[in-house]
Amino acid sequence: MTELTNVELDAIERRATYASTAPWEASIEGRDHNTGGDSFIWVGDHDDDLQMYIVLSCPTLGPGNHKPDADIDFIANARQDVPALVAEVRRLRGRLEGGGG
Repeated sequence: MTELTNVELDAIERRATYASTAPWEASIEGRDHNTGGDSFIWVGDHDDDLQMYIVLSCPTLGPGNHKPDADIDFIANARQDVPALVAEVRRLRGRLEGGGG
């Protein structure tokens, strides 16, 4: 893997900044709720009732080759995880550039 450039890091941060307001929270049918029959992602404050639905449509994958609940968890948590990771990269780079510990 090649080193992440500052331009790439800036682009990642920009995408996270422009995305809908955090937090995002996965709501998995049968795990987090038992109504409606669909899993989804809460976007922002639950009072806004914004929900994102993800459809996985790939008939070439056999049973067990995909994990839609894990995918929804990943996507939802990425909204919080990506900004945290960008901040950590910037913090560590600052320490390296400053020679501090």
